[in-house]
Amino acid sequence: MAGEKLEDPTPITESLETATHWLTDNSDLLIQYGINILSAILILFVGNIITKMIANSVAKLLKRKEMDKAVIGFIHGLVRYLLFVIVLIAALGRIGVQTASVVAVIGAAGLAVGLALQGSLSNFAAGVLIVAFRPFKAGDYVEAGGVAGSVDSIQIFQTILKTPDNKMVVVPNSSVIGGPITNYSTHDTRRIDLIIGVSYGADLAKTKEVLMKTIEAESRLLKDPAPTVGVLELGDSSVNFAVRPWVKTADYWPVYFDLMQQIKENLDAAGIEIPFPQMDVHLDRVDAPAPQGEQE
Repeated sequence: MAGEKLEDPTPITESLETATHWLTDNSDLLIQYGINILSAILILFVGNIITKMIANSVAKLLKRKEMDKAVIGFIHGLVRYLLFVIVLIAALGRIGVQTASVVAVIGAAGLAVGLALQGSLSNFAAGVLIVAFRPFKAGDYVEAGGVAGSVDSIQIFQTILKTPDNKMVVVPNSSVIGGPITNYSTHDTRRIDLIIGVSYGADLAKTKEVLMKTIEAESRLLKDPAPTVGVLELGDSSVNFAVRPWVKTADYWPVYFDLMQQIKENLDAAGIEIPFPQMDVHLDRVDAPAPQGEQE
């Protein structure tokens, strides 16, 4: 409008000129910074690829050496993480960060994180012990950390178990190494422990004979070591026999189920009763005193 006064464009123009001069004077520095940043990104990208390749190559080499699958997985993860830390330090050094300072900071941060995450470090240390002493391998059926299942893999911080009903259970390595470990797959043979109760009126010699014949008829049971059949205890409502044959570990559960069924059928055929828990109640008759009015 005619009465308005236009603002002076001089400050804006001066700012633009100052910025232009600064960019012109520092163009080489900006180009160098840009190159360094791009180089750092390239180092991270290529380094990540190379890290994966090296870790995979180590895993393949260990596989050719026929090492356990669980150990291979543990070493693969450890190599990859260590190499990536080196790549990260190299990328930071490319953009001008003093690597010595970075190492010091990482060390201090590692100490602080270590104090805060003592559980994770104990899991890592326990994982190293598991790999070193190898109380089990992939595929073994174990009971560890309060969980029973087949070992799927040993990772840096945890061990993966697969239960018989196909559930995946993640058990911290410290829990695995900190308690008893029962490995059911270490030996080729296992003993089946059965307790068979018969009634107190049963002929014990005949019962033992029936049990022995049942064991002898099962071809998957081993002759050596010899099976054991004998009276184990006199229970509350039954005479309990211990039946302890040996079998190959791979055949344990199929033989266990078939043997239990065959024992029941053979005892029934022989007329030997398998009692259920029961209680005998004895009643004694006590004559009540006569009323006072009827007493003489």
